[in-house]
Amino acid sequence: MATDTPDFCAEPRTLTLESALERLVARIEPIAESETVALKPARGRILALAPASPLDLPPFANSAMDGYALRAEDSGPQATLAVIGTAWAGQPFTGAVGRGQCVRIFTGAVLPEGADAVVMQEQVGRTDDAIQLAATVQAGANIRPQGGELQAGQALLPQGKRLEAADLGLLAAAGLAEVPVLRRIKVAILSTGDELRPVGETLAPGQIHDSNRYLLDALLAELGAEILDFGTVADDPEALRRVLLAASVQADAIVSTGGASVGEADFVVEVLRDIGQFEFWKVAIKPGKPFAYGRIGAAHCFGLPGNPVAVAVTFRQLVRPALARLMGERPRPPLRLPARCETRLRKKPGRMEFQRGLYRRGPDGAFIVTADAGQGSDRLSSLSRANCYIVLPADNAGVEPGGGVEIEPFDAFL
Repeated sequence: MATDTPDFCAEPRTLTLESALERLVARIEPIAESETVALKPARGRILALAPASPLDLPPFANSAMDGYALRAEDSGPQATLAVIGTAWAGQPFTGAVGRGQCVRIFTGAVLPEGADAVVMQEQVGRTDDAIQLAATVQAGANIRPQGGELQAGQALLPQGKRLEAADLGLLAAAGLAEVPVLRRIKVAILSTGDELRPVGETLAPGQIHDSNRYLLDALLAELGAEILDFGTVADDPEALRRVLLAASVQADAIVSTGGASVGEADFVVEVLRDIGQFEFWKVAIKPGKPFAYGRIGAAHCFGLPGNPVAVAVTFRQLVRPALARLMGERPRPPLRLPARCETRLRKKPGRMEFQRGLYRRGPDGAFIVTADAGQGSDRLSSLSRANCYIVLPADNAGVEPGGGVEIEPFDAFL
């Protein structure tokens, strides 16, 4: 195999982020294999089907607060009602409420037969076995009607939803002990570069520790993928070829870092073209322009830049939505918010830019952001300090202090 630097002069123009995402979505079909799992380990999994509720929620009419259950037609200023019993949560009152009667009731207790309203305990006066009302009570007041939240047979959650804590609580409330979810996708990760050495190993001159695989491992774990670590690969096209082929038969997707540019030691695009189906290369974002996508067999292959901040940016903007689609998840675009920038931002028009920033809410309630001083794509420390990206459009030519920008808070998705 030739090892000369590949000629990319014939490549189509650099894609915008929007165009790159459209191409990814068009080329990725969600997985179909599913399994049924118990509720607790289902957190973070993607629903394979929309589960229907086997019962009404709530399953019976109950009181929304502590008070007295009565007939609304018996209420009114100075009305006096006889207390004939008590309804506790889990211990219903077994009789019926008649004219001029009421039942002491607690939150969550079954509404007694004959009653159609609950008056708060703070709105009555109690003397022995009678209460006196201060005002008229409307029918339905302070009652949670049977099926008021969901009715039996109704979908509890939509297909493709990532299950969070509240979702598990809802499924449990409906009495479902297990749920159908799509299988976890398998993602192979690898780093390329002769200069990379494992963490903990002594570095020789010119060598650095491989931080990108730790970064990718954490990002993929947050996504819920099963991770296959193929380690570090030397700047050798034959070695890279062997590893990519091995990964392609074990994983649904491959994410590599480094070797995606046009240097003499950058072989990812060349090898991908040789052994797979090359789709596109170069996206007009900074950092992260040398981003490659293709397929090797059935495995989707994402070639990320080598600089760690570029890895983080391209993962969030391109790899994460692509893998989320592969997992069958409903679209979750990043949340972007308007903010006032306190620092001067330098930028040349041409590429969409993601600068690291620290945002907070100002006294007037508006968001204020400050850019980190170190914007080099090799500076992980600036990424660690930041809590957002400052998103600058391609045509932006810089921002003066006090200017308006958009921010993308970390871990915030619509």
